[in-house]
Amino acid sequence: MASKNLKIAFIGTGIMGAPIAGHIMDAGYELTVYNRTKEKAADLIERGSAWADSVAEAAKDADVVFTMVGFPTDVEEVYLAGEGLLASAKDGAYLIDLTTSAPELARDIAGAAEVCGKHAFDCPVTGGESGAIAGTLTAIIGATERDIEPVCEVLETFTSKICCFGGAGKGQAAKLSNQVALASAMVGMADALSFAQQNDLDVEQVREMICSGTGNSGAMQQLAPKAIDGDYKPGFLVEHFLKDLGLALTVAEEKELALPGADTAFTLYDMLDAIGGGHMGTQAITLLYQEEAEAVAAGLDWSLYAAQHEHDDECDCGCGHDHGHGHGEDHECACGHDHGEDHECCCGGHGHGEDHECCGGHGHGESHECHCGHHHEG
Repeated sequence: MASKNLKIAFIGTGIMGAPIAGHIMDAGYELTVYNRTKEKAADLIERGSAWADSVAEAAKDADVVFTMVGFPTDVEEVYLAGEGLLASAKDGAYLIDLTTSAPELARDIAGAAEVCGKHAFDCPVTGGESGAIAGTLTAIIGATERDIEPVCEVLETFTSKICCFGGAGKGQAAKLSNQVALASAMVGMADALSFAQQNDLDVEQVREMICSGTGNSGAMQQLAPKAIDGDYKPGFLVEHFLKDLGLALTVAEEKELALPGADTAFTLYDMLDAIGGGHMGTQAITLLYQEEAEAVAAGLDWSLYAAQHEHDDECDCGCGHDHGHGHGEDHECACGHDHGEDHECCCGGHGHGEDHECCGGHGHGESHECHCGHHHEG
């Protein structure tokens, strides 16, 4: 099946999807695109891709359909709705989901696709916007090498590494493992920069030193420079990272596994999202460590966080917060699913109690104004 004669459809041309689709076009494949907001596909259309007015129209003649959407609820709609991919794609088509989503949902879609005479597998990617632009993403696939052989050439147009984990949903589980590692790296990066700043050090010099030693991380290399420069433009949205961490914590809860690093990161990113940072890049976590005036200058609003706590009883997801901050009517919990009565808090299900001070858990002294925007006595 591997041939430049393959017709490709791409659904979801956002921060990551647009450059990925561009690489597929550059390799000589015929491409049709669909996105809920047509303007986000304008560059691809100008370069020669065809535009479809719906998911069904995009998929009807395609041999391979890629999807890169935001949340598990979007994946469900694109694949399982009445005019979704399982209903509209042609027999034998390959349906490849690049979204980071729930392992269970990936398994459900793969099973249903086989019943329908199609082939679906989860293929989340890592590498961020820069990797998507460079065409050097890592594909994390819930299938075997043999399963993906017919579409491997297409995958290679935007990746530098392909990792097959053998079965439906395992690609998603592996990607969530990556996000768990990234969570602690992001908190470590933010902690380190704040520590250096408070000790009157040259923060960039400290960052370079860390990158030369065992404290190095992708976060410190790629995202810390942006944070230092005050650049919070998204390469990876806070709200999407929050979704990924919620998915990981949900799976961990099901397996009775504690993930304290991911739990802490979720708490911080949930706070950042609540005060208006959901559409910033993940490096904006560093704003939680700054004086309130600096956060406000970057577009955050601490009053939203206070208002959230005044309406603890309004949240249906059981986390005790009002999630009205930009998620829309269909938003349930940060991971995209309704967990029922037993789901506790979206930060990992832990009560912090009276002794919990700020998100770092430390008392900062009389003069410290911590990242929650409140003064902490002694």
